[in-house]
Amino acid sequence: MSVTEPVYKEYFCSRNTPLSCDRLEQTLKEFPKAKFCLECGFPALLPEKAEIKGSRGTYQITRFLGSRGMGRLYLGIQLSNNEPVVIKEYLLPNHSFNSEEANQRQDTFTRVAGVSPADGRVQDFRLISPWEAIADPLAQRCYTVTLGNLEASQTLSEYLTQKGAMTAYQVREVLNQALQTLQFLHTQKLRLVSGQIQQGLVHGNLSLNSFLIVPNNQQNSTIYLCDLALWEDLFTPPSIFQRGIINPIQDLEDVGRVAFYLWTGRSQNLNPRDEKQWPDSDPDLKNFIYRLLGIELPFKNAETARQALLQLPQENQALSLTTVITPDGKDKSFRRIIFLLLALFTFLLFGGGIFFFLMRGSAIQDDTGEFYHLVPTFSDVNGVPPGNFIYTSEQNGTWSNILKFRPTSDSSLEDLLTHPKADVNAQFNYQPVSSTNIQTASQSLEELTTGKAQFAITSLVDDVSNNFSDRQVAYDGLLVYVAFSKKDQNLPKALNGQISLEQLRQIYTGEINNWQQLGGPNLPIKPYAPTEPEAVRQFEKIVLKDDPQQIALYQAKVTTQPTEQTQQQIITAFDTGQVGIISYGILSKTWNQCAGYPLALVDGNKPASQVLFRLNGIPISPSDNICDKNNHLDVQTFVSGSYPLAYPLVVVYPKDNSLPPAGSKFADILTTRQGQCLLGKAGVVPLKPIPDKYLISNDCKSLS
Repeated sequence: MSVTEPVYKEYFCSRNTPLSCDRLEQTLKEFPKAKFCLECGFPALLPEKAEIKGSRGTYQITRFLGSRGMGRLYLGIQLSNNEPVVIKEYLLPNHSFNSEEANQRQDTFTRVAGVSPADGRVQDFRLISPWEAIADPLAQRCYTVTLGNLEASQTLSEYLTQKGAMTAYQVREVLNQALQTLQFLHTQKLRLVSGQIQQGLVHGNLSLNSFLIVPNNQQNSTIYLCDLALWEDLFTPPSIFQRGIINPIQDLEDVGRVAFYLWTGRSQNLNPRDEKQWPDSDPDLKNFIYRLLGIELPFKNAETARQALLQLPQENQALSLTTVITPDGKDKSFRRIIFLLLALFTFLLFGGGIFFFLMRGSAIQDDTGEFYHLVPTFSDVNGVPPGNFIYTSEQNGTWSNILKFRPTSDSSLEDLLTHPKADVNAQFNYQPVSSTNIQTASQSLEELTTGKAQFAITSLVDDVSNNFSDRQVAYDGLLVYVAFSKKDQNLPKALNGQISLEQLRQIYTGEINNWQQLGGPNLPIKPYAPTEPEAVRQFEKIVLKDDPQQIALYQAKVTTQPTEQTQQQIITAFDTGQVGIISYGILSKTWNQCAGYPLALVDGNKPASQVLFRLNGIPISPSDNICDKNNHLDVQTFVSGSYPLAYPLVVVYPKDNSLPPAGSKFADILTTRQGQCLLGKAGVVPLKPIPDKYLISNDCKSLS
């Protein structure tokens, strides 16, 4: 996943590329001992002959190569034997990271930057893995060291710039090697540098810049993968980027995108859904890449994708049919038959396309059709283990709230999920818990550690340890709202329907205490907070940046009470001129009401992002009558990551394969069409847009 430039926005680099700006080299030439760029103050390059000491040796810089990903590359030597090495320098500049953030990342880096097969085999699975990971004790920097000069090889991005597009055959070769490496990475037991054993890893950072191409003697090349997100992401400034949950399917999509760029020869302003962008030389390869991208029926894993690739017809094999001449000279008749067959196929394809679009009806949101690729119902999920399983979540949290949703008068969502499969004697019993101090420990995750529960459902993904897997099943988030008064001079209009995260922080820490300061009426601001611990924790992380001082000010300023109680008070308090209440709350309690108007949020210089849309597909505005209930949560806003107070809802379960797969199968159940429809109705956001016919169905099952 790429990061929006400039990466280090706190440094005003005239080139917008602080890692590789030519001013860095010029600074080093003019002032060899300079510590910072003369223009913007960004950390300077390491000079030649600079030494880096690690636990496995001492290394000396010989030459700067350039930047790649989140680091800068240098050629060097290991001083003990004069053997070549490649050193990648990662930076934690103090304008982008505070000292605590830098220390935490350095500590994590030395524990995770490097993987090898857990069984000790020496096996080249074409993944560049560091020989040594070093955290600089005197500076906010880290280094990886790899033996030899393989890591200095050309990236596929550089290959495209130099040589242009690949042939279909070459793209197939790249895919074959990349999928084989991903198959190994996703399924094998791997050992991190800390000694921790991990059952499979996701690369999470695949792009043209994380593929290296190495020519060999047979006029073809070997493809290597580098720069895993596991350590590369540690150096992306938190102010600009928060990666969502990564999974093996995302790796496949990213490989598909790389293949598309290689085949077309460009990587800018290209949409793979635009038929005009594709070469017409190999339709089988095109269909295969469509499946990798998830445009067509996606592959289950890297292994099935690679097997499908190897079974594709050879390039132009299908076209050769039109040139076959029959023994008795009736080639014209044969061609006529082929032409008629192709015409019939085209007619059926065109007719089927018309039927598909007609059947979509008003479900315009489902622009990818990916919802229909999901398993239909709970009953269709295979491999659910028999037995009684306990699962947990926060007592007063999102999951506890949405389980109360009643899709029919006969049963609640909790009832449906307790016995999801009639043909399997599996019972999932929900036992919520309360966290004493969720800032330090989530009790629901503690229940997994002690074995009191088989799996948990939480939104605190960052708190999940490496001993557990997590599967996203929906999106949750916070809506910030003010009184939706019928007065002409009301807060939504005065605020133009939006508020920035910085203004929120200032309100909740007491820096702003009157709406007049934000262009509103002369009315005191009264900030409220909900009682859901996970919601408060997310607000502290995202809005207050987990700053202890800001959190202390927030706790001294805010009034905490149930969302329902705040909604009862908010309009009266404004209309009587007492106070202008602002509050926030989880989606399931705030989106489908009209006492409070949900404000669009502005994160830095980004456009305002609203998640509540009218049925005509346009975001709500202060002039809309949102009490008419013609509103819905916009799935694409959550999928795109543009809404800053959105976060994933995940099922967490042990990685221990000796245990019954209760957690993973429960996640499978929730990600069926039936499950996603029910979750959408209950007040969280499904992973993909749901067609209207599901939303108007009584039980989400009859139309599956």
